[in-house]
Amino acid sequence: MQDRWRLHPLLAELLFRLDIGSEDDVKQFLEPRLKNLSDPFELGNLRAAAERVVAATNKKEKIVVLGDYDVDGVTSTAFMVAFLRALGADPSYFVPLRMEEGYGMSRSALERILAEGEPPQLFIAVDCGTNSTEEVAFLREQGVDVIILDHHRSKESTPEDCLLVNPFLDENTDQPWTSLCSAGLVFKLAHGILKYLREIGDDRGNQIDVREFLDLAAMGTIADMVPLRQENRILARHGLKGIAEGCRPGLKALLEASGLRENTPLRPSDISFRVGPRINASGRLADASLPVDMLLSEDDAFCRKIAKQLNDFNAERQSIERQIVREAEAQLHSDPVPAGIVLFNDGWHPGVVGIVSSRLSRKYMRPTIVLGWEGEFAKGSGRSVPGLSLVKVLEQCDDLLENWGGHPQAVGVAVKRENVEAFQKRFAQIVNDTLQGVFPEPELQLAGWVSVNDLEEHLFFDLDRLNPFGIGNEEPIIGIKDVVLQRPPKIFAEKHFRFTLHNRSGLAMQGVAWKLAERLPPLNQPLEMACRLSLNHYRDKIYRQLEVIDWRPQNPPDTM
Repeated sequence: MQDRWRLHPLLAELLFRLDIGSEDDVKQFLEPRLKNLSDPFELGNLRAAAERVVAATNKKEKIVVLGDYDVDGVTSTAFMVAFLRALGADPSYFVPLRMEEGYGMSRSALERILAEGEPPQLFIAVDCGTNSTEEVAFLREQGVDVIILDHHRSKESTPEDCLLVNPFLDENTDQPWTSLCSAGLVFKLAHGILKYLREIGDDRGNQIDVREFLDLAAMGTIADMVPLRQENRILARHGLKGIAEGCRPGLKALLEASGLRENTPLRPSDISFRVGPRINASGRLADASLPVDMLLSEDDAFCRKIAKQLNDFNAERQSIERQIVREAEAQLHSDPVPAGIVLFNDGWHPGVVGIVSSRLSRKYMRPTIVLGWEGEFAKGSGRSVPGLSLVKVLEQCDDLLENWGGHPQAVGVAVKRENVEAFQKRFAQIVNDTLQGVFPEPELQLAGWVSVNDLEEHLFFDLDRLNPFGIGNEEPIIGIKDVVLQRPPKIFAEKHFRFTLHNRSGLAMQGVAWKLAERLPPLNQPLEMACRLSLNHYRDKIYRQLEVIDWRPQNPPDTM
């Protein structure tokens, strides 16, 4: 493999660890192509859903689209509506009002939709609906046909008398499309619709280019933290290129508001930490239909206006988050910190506490649940630590909880106020018993070691071929030995520092260390650095960059 593809030995090793060894696997991973996407009709119910959508557009039926309020839900909704418009339909779209209506296909959200006029002939739910048995029955009583595109797992029974497209309902869960998020499922439906149109000789099958919607599919895929392998990798790789090109006015405005440059290669981290939070902030604090409006608009001025609003919401979200973190840490005055942390304050915003729980779990290396007050219950989110399943813990707390759900590393919880204290105690006790008082320590997993003189230009470009990085293909952290700084690093923004490094061949590399200005490395001493290696594009030039995660003095040779 290494010789055939002329790969740097480190890249060959990384591919081997990803279980990518055959020539075909290497080719598909390093060169993911749209032609390698599977037949959309292999997904259960997708052909029937495609036929029903085409029938609705041909008959000019009233269509309503409902999506969730996170990035996957917002992009899925915008994608579905834009594609239906391309087919000639004029759908209405709705996003639940988080504080008033809760998540997904709630009865109150459906009643708001139906109150706006005659019931639709076709209702399409994206990123929700798999567990909405009663709500689907309610719509069917009104004579409404229902299509659900969702990737959430079923808790009990699934809705009947509807077309449910969910990859987890397939008995074979090892398909290339199994881990698609909802935006990916909308892409599959769009692909299937065009294929069906070509089968029946409808010109729309050749006139509409599904590639124009890859930007939305990629945003939902990356933001929803699904594994970036197989079909998700294909959608993310090609969609990121579409986002960077800025063809969609709403995305162009959002990139500008996020401080990202147009026509510059984007990385998944740009979506996860800069673009996505601005969309999420609207759903957490206001109305998630705003970003849908923006993504669907062709009006540049309107898009810039909404993008500014999203920026303001995000700044407000950050301020609320910082305040909750301060108050939450004030509650953790005990020494030692509980084995499992449950914190509650009825003044905390439930739309932000999930971010807080994630921060606290990383800081204290304890599973953490943070609750605010919403409606009649203390509601919030939890994040775990390596080696502990929150699902297994909460199964033992079920009698104290009003409802809960999620997966081993992240959960959502609702608790009656009178049960919060008992839940805190039992959660801590079960975690302690499970881990037997031994908690994980923060650690860096290095993909390999190289000497600073082995940092060749070839290595930077080879590692870049692994992009896009994400779940299932984490960006490698490389250990670099024999680093010697000959000039003092430059501090910027009071918290960070940058430096320039050369190897013996004279190759220049830019180094940057985020939030490490309080630990400046010494000059003229051999160091070891843990770094991410990347290509930084700036003003039509490409720079080799080392992102320093940590550093330490290099051990003498006889002690290594």
